[in-house]
Amino acid sequence: MKDRSSLITEQRNPNTSEIDCKSTSEIVDIINTEDSNITNAVHKERQNISKAVDLIVASFKQGGRLFYVGAGTSGRLGVLDASECPPTFGTDPDLVRGIIAGGTEALTRSIEGAEDRNEDGEQAVKDNGITAKDTVVGIATGGTTPFVHGALVQAKRIGATTIFLCCNPDTDPAEEVDVIIRPITGPEVITGSTRMKAGTATKLVLNTLTTASMIKTGKVYENLMVDLQVKNEKLKDRAERIIMTITELDRDTACKLLTKAKGNVKTAIVMHKMQIDYEDAKKKLDKCEGFVRKVLSDL
Repeated sequence: MKDRSSLITEQRNPNTSEIDCKSTSEIVDIINTEDSNITNAVHKERQNISKAVDLIVASFKQGGRLFYVGAGTSGRLGVLDASECPPTFGTDPDLVRGIIAGGTEALTRSIEGAEDRNEDGEQAVKDNGITAKDTVVGIATGGTTPFVHGALVQAKRIGATTIFLCCNPDTDPAEEVDVIIRPITGPEVITGSTRMKAGTATKLVLNTLTTASMIKTGKVYENLMVDLQVKNEKLKDRAERIIMTITELDRDTACKLLTKAKGNVKTAIVMHKMQIDYEDAKKKLDKCEGFVRKVLSDL
């Protein structure tokens, strides 16, 4: 068995050594104080995060996909981020996908032993049909998860772009990767509980990777999610409000325009701004690779 006591995420935090005898309000303050360091740790990795975003966008442009691979909390965060892309950005569910050790059952129940075999990670890459066009982000806050390392090795073997995300300064992937993102959040409030600071840093990084990639592929106009899918009342309300904001139309007219645009906010905006029909608006958007700003620059 590998001794992981030297890993910073496994070390005891001197700031929390007496947390078990504190009052409730003191416990909350201690946790909040420790959490306040997370954003700075992520900020220090902004150059590597930027490199990763550019690689992901390059994959998308050649018809590739983004895969998150992780175990436990890391795996769940990857699946969560992937699952939120279709409703937010109107993406195909296959474009961003999460792979978690132990499969679907591990999303709601701890199956920690599922992470211990490199070969299972390699097989997961094969089972998901990952190709050289794709990008694989291996998430391991401690940096030692065999399932993740196996997945990265296999992904590199087939020529996929590989990114390693961990929160330890002294752990490296088993195979050379294209980018390492390493926010160092320090010892956890509860020793070894990487669902806390390391998990929060991971969520921040994943949010940035997908959001920035979607912006770079035309899924956002100004700061509005113009490619959202109108799947429920909340999203319909948001879609209408986006149209109202950009076009200065009233609610009823925006609703009718959205219907004419077959529920597509981008198309509705272009239809109104350029006073053209649905088909012509779609053609202009296709010509400009879906970027509303590029289409409207003709005005």
